[in-house]
Amino acid sequence: MLKLTTAYGPVYRKVRNAAPRDAGPDEIPIIDITSIWSENLADRQHIADQIYDAATTIGFFYIKGHGIPDDVIQNALDAAKTFFHQPEEIKQWVNQKNCKFKNGWYPPKSNRVNETESIDHRESFGIRYDPLYDPDVEDVDAIPEEIRRGFRVNVYCWVQTANLPQFKEHVLAYWRSCLSLARRLIRIFALALRLPEDYFDKMTSHPDAAVALNYYPPLPSHTSEDELENVSIGSHTDLQCFTMLWQDQNGGLQLFNRDGEWINAVPIEGTLVVNIGDYMMRITNDRFISTVHRAKNFKSCERCSMPFFFGFNFNETCGVLPSCIDDVHPAKYEPISCAEWVRLRFEKTTLDA
Repeated sequence: MLKLTTAYGPVYRKVRNAAPRDAGPDEIPIIDITSIWSENLADRQHIADQIYDAATTIGFFYIKGHGIPDDVIQNALDAAKTFFHQPEEIKQWVNQKNCKFKNGWYPPKSNRVNETESIDHRESFGIRYDPLYDPDVEDVDAIPEEIRRGFRVNVYCWVQTANLPQFKEHVLAYWRSCLSLARRLIRIFALALRLPEDYFDKMTSHPDAAVALNYYPPLPSHTSEDELENVSIGSHTDLQCFTMLWQDQNGGLQLFNRDGEWINAVPIEGTLVVNIGDYMMRITNDRFISTVHRAKNFKSCERCSMPFFFGFNFNETCGVLPSCIDDVHPAKYEPISCAEWVRLRFEKTTLDA
């Protein structure tokens, strides 16, 4: 039995007694989103329909043709590896414990995502939305105060990593590319939900948009029946609207399907993995699925991933979307602000290592 801690208390999932297997081609679809920038609405709607099918059945899909340049990804990856390969005493300069908003470095053995599994065998570096670097923000000083209150800016991170001359430049280039793609993708989500294409635009003018650089060493080989199952990051669901993940070719991402099986999301060159988050599942009246997933690096080499998490402005309050309610499916949830949702989720689900 898999135990998950949620904002409303623990939930349990029955796990089949079977070894994880690679996902079949029909289980995690590959969606070509090249025409996401097309001026033809029918082209964009075609992508939306494919995303709807994936979001309502498995909650995961690959996207190709996403438009993020290879050199932007490679530069961010190189910057991440340069950072993580530094001596610990240097990385301690940017330890998230010294930052009010928890931006920065999370050392090895500092997190346990799931209390029924091992400590997370990883380290990471995280930044959040900063309007100063948002290409769509023309005047930072003109941002309304009710939006500004939600910012968790990253000055601490850049000051404390100044020893790496191109680190800030390359990480922000990746963040900006992901942000632009996510804003385009949320419009496709609106079409998928039979809403006006610009329905979410105002809600994502200054979004909860974060990047994490994850570094996974090989998992310890020693296990016994009395020990918790070793994981690189424990079983969990994501928080906000959706996540876009770049992963290297070493593999390790596993998702928990409706049949109670763990299946491997095998890396596919040139793609990102997209998965639905809990807030999106909530506002779609559980129509879209926020799927449990985890990572396990069984390889003898390091594994790296770079997820981008996308959600609404913190000041936005959203209830169940009108297109997800009818006489047979009344609204299951009351409106809740993004700020309150994030606070509640972290309060209930953040575990000390």
